[in-house]
Amino acid sequence: MDIRNIAIIAHVDHGKTTLVDKILHTTHVFRDNQETGELIMDSNDLEKERGITILAKNVSVTYKGVKINVIDTPGHADFGGEVERVLKMADGVLLLVDAFEGPMPQTRFVLQKALNLNLHPIVVINKVDKPNCRPEEVHDAVFELFYQLDATEEQLNFPTIYGSSKQGWFNTTLEKTEDITVLLDTILEKVPPPTVVEGPLQLQVTSLDYSSFLGRIAIGKITRGTIKENQPVMLCKIDGTMQRSKVKELYAFVDMGKKKVAEVQCGDICAVVGIEGFQIGETIADAENPEAVTIIPIDEPTMNMQFSINNSPFFGKEGKFVTSRHLRDRLMKELEKNLALRVTETDDADKFLVYGRGILHLSVLVETMRREGYELTVGQPQVIVKEINNRKCEPYEVLVVDVPAEFSGKVIDLVTQRKGEMHVMETKGLIQHLEFDIPSRGLIGLRSQMLTGTAGEAVMAHRFAEYKPWKGFIPGRNNGVLLAKTGGNATGYSIDKLQDRGAFFIDPGQEVYAGQLIGEHIKPGDLVVNIVETKKLTNMRASGTDDSVRITPKIQMTLEECMEYIQQDECIEVTPKNIRLRKIQLDEEDRKKFQKMMKAEA
Repeated sequence: MDIRNIAIIAHVDHGKTTLVDKILHTTHVFRDNQETGELIMDSNDLEKERGITILAKNVSVTYKGVKINVIDTPGHADFGGEVERVLKMADGVLLLVDAFEGPMPQTRFVLQKALNLNLHPIVVINKVDKPNCRPEEVHDAVFELFYQLDATEEQLNFPTIYGSSKQGWFNTTLEKTEDITVLLDTILEKVPPPTVVEGPLQLQVTSLDYSSFLGRIAIGKITRGTIKENQPVMLCKIDGTMQRSKVKELYAFVDMGKKKVAEVQCGDICAVVGIEGFQIGETIADAENPEAVTIIPIDEPTMNMQFSINNSPFFGKEGKFVTSRHLRDRLMKELEKNLALRVTETDDADKFLVYGRGILHLSVLVETMRREGYELTVGQPQVIVKEINNRKCEPYEVLVVDVPAEFSGKVIDLVTQRKGEMHVMETKGLIQHLEFDIPSRGLIGLRSQMLTGTAGEAVMAHRFAEYKPWKGFIPGRNNGVLLAKTGGNATGYSIDKLQDRGAFFIDPGQEVYAGQLIGEHIKPGDLVVNIVETKKLTNMRASGTDDSVRITPKIQMTLEECMEYIQQDECIEVTPKNIRLRKIQLDEEDRKKFQKMMKAEA
């Protein structure tokens, strides 16, 4: 059978998943009258809510008798680990670029990985229906990017297709057509079929699936030989050991699902059931002549956070899984499929250090665990520091901000306060395009300040660049916080009287405990307040005094905003129903002793 394996790569929100929808509809995977909705590939709840792709997924469609395996990849730098591993399954890539924004940091990051693997690129300039888009300039910028990334002569000779996946048309020129067949024809013409190599079996596991009925399922592309049902195989482990195994069942990808087959040929992507204890990157090889494929190098994590059990006064009220054993098992299970994640145990059995690519990467893990019924406490995100040539070094990132010209001064001011340096300043229409070099520490908490300072107009993107010498102190939050003095239910009376002291994170009637962060102080320095005081009753009749209580609505913060907000002596209590901010030391006296001790050490 004729096969093409293609991955779709792009910066976040440039239209990858919408394009996959159109490919599925054009190749009649669904009945004409079937209701499918938008963004069919974003299957888990978090992806649907946020409108971003988190996990790489593959579908297979048939067009003109050729089977096309399409791999949809995430566009966020934090989920780069997903992209790095699945590119091994592809022979060509569709590089999607927005006709207005042009190549963005993430485009560069993923394209570099694809070019290093010698994949054949097809450039798709999407969203040409947007007002003031500039497809010709963007095409030149993409060519420039390929050149900077040392593309070969053949790769530089890439075909370009223009169109709009939302409107459902693509063409080699800017002229509108009826459908996307031009794109599918280009895939058949420009992407080579996988090279068929005869010999003993080699299949590298690049993804995994789980079924409560079949257990763990290995997914990968066969790079040599063929695989059959009930075939004895050898699993080549990462540490160099070999483990005998047997293929129980084989599945090939058909449309949106899998179909059981007896044999899969070289070059196709398949799912294998029956292999015990495998990890991503390991090779399923021939039982007689086992040979391992080289393991995919994955970029190192740049950030860590401490995960520990929930030890607040409200512990165990809402979650099903609350012990350190539950937490440890869940984190170890996550390691199996989340390649860019690392977990290390600490001296304290209740605490674990979890390393990830960025705040979004870690917050998606915390949010997923919370929905599964876990209770945990997470600390402030810290960057990973390394010793290079006896100098303390920290990770730096390239930060790109697109913002209306009148706000550019505010953006530059905010970034330079956080030790960022500007390298590029260009005008694109009414938008100012700014590029900075900034320590990763400076990015923590920058997004919310940036959106406030630019009336929500700034578009930020960043990617890891390299390790450079430590930049020194970076100022954190300007204001202190309001802390609850005693536990109990917050009263409208108290909140009303304290509104001139700051803004609150809680509503009247909400239960709080001593040491919980209940609001932001209007000045630097923390303030402990009594939030549970009730109004004293008198025997005088008073009409209408309670009507005068006017309470400003509470500040709603997402999990990422909470992570960026907290300081070193604070943490977040995460339960299935609530996210609460608190001090690590709940007792006021303990906090004072601890601060004295820290000053003495300093």
